[in-house]
Amino acid sequence: MKKEQKTDHRALGQQLDLFSFHEVAPGAPFWHHKGMIIFRELERYARKINDENGYQEISTPILVKKELFEKSGHWEHYRDNMFWFKNPRDEREELAIKPMNCPESTLMYNAAIRSYKDLPLRLAEIGRLHRNELSGTLGGLFRVRQLTMDDAHIYVLPDKIEKEIEQVISIIENFYSVFGFKHRYVLATKPNDALGTKQDWDLAEKALANALTNTGIRYTIDKGEGAFYGPKIEVHIEDSQGRDWQLGTAQLDLVMLPKQFNIFYIDEQGEKQMPWVIHRAIFGSFERFIGILLEHFNGALPFWLSPTQVAVLSMNEHTESYAKEVTEKLKKEGVRALLDDRNESLNKKIREAELQKIPYLLVVGEREAKEKTVSVRERGKGDVGALTREQFFAIIKKWID
Repeated sequence: MKKEQKTDHRALGQQLDLFSFHEVAPGAPFWHHKGMIIFRELERYARKINDENGYQEISTPILVKKELFEKSGHWEHYRDNMFWFKNPRDEREELAIKPMNCPESTLMYNAAIRSYKDLPLRLAEIGRLHRNELSGTLGGLFRVRQLTMDDAHIYVLPDKIEKEIEQVISIIENFYSVFGFKHRYVLATKPNDALGTKQDWDLAEKALANALTNTGIRYTIDKGEGAFYGPKIEVHIEDSQGRDWQLGTAQLDLVMLPKQFNIFYIDEQGEKQMPWVIHRAIFGSFERFIGILLEHFNGALPFWLSPTQVAVLSMNEHTESYAKEVTEKLKKEGVRALLDDRNESLNKKIREAELQKIPYLLVVGEREAKEKTVSVRERGKGDVGALTREQFFAIIKKWID
């Protein structure tokens, strides 16, 4: 059997009317209506995961004074990758467009006095970021200057790290199973330039390794490739083209944010103690993940992510009324349904709908209108046969609930 030829996500974006790029905004996608449906569905799913696992959603400013990034250390080490400028009304004030959410999440933590009973505190943010990537490195949705991150920061007691990481792993496992990705885990350990005590690093690496083992996860070790402020777990996926992508991350922060921002909690004895921080991402940036999904599925996204889920094709003017009735019924049930009642041949309507990768086509002719049925065509399988509307809805209901 001939292997299906895969299409570049940029071509799919144009074919499916999802997004476009324009010279006036290099590295920043313009999301069309259909693309925003995919974006919103991923947002909805990410929020559902966070809500079910005790995360609190926050939102922090995009534009902040450079002093914040001086304090975090990003100004010294990451400034060339940031967009920043002097306030034209006050040149003494330098402002930066945030390239990451971490420092501002820490300010949210410090907005109140925290007790050990408040931890773990899980703060999630779907935040828009900007990074000054070189123009020559930009590539569709895979490398952009404007991106939206699936982000979370977890403030946790050091002796509870293992349990918290196990929950993160469970979230990641459930997420990737939905898309059928093959994935693997990598534990990146202490680098030569590490900050913090040997005792903390040993405890942190052991906690990550134990969490992986306790959840039945096989992993490899990438020795010396952790961040200077803590070890991390990386999640790599393999797409349908056999390419490896590093997406999910559980990064421990033993010293950088905790010490730079002097964060603390009050322990059982009333003393100040420093929590550890987990930087957590399930799939990273929305832009890159959508690009990966488009190429992985060759544009034929799962039903719940498809911008148009069902197209109702009316054969002629005598069937328009029933076709409209079917379409409206589907919409009321939460299905993204499209009515095609154009004065075109049925073959042309089917061909165009198939090019749009629509999961189900419902053909309505005079016989279907008379018998109150629909003739069903399923993407990739062809004719399913005539079904009542109730029978068809029973098929797709599992994707709507």
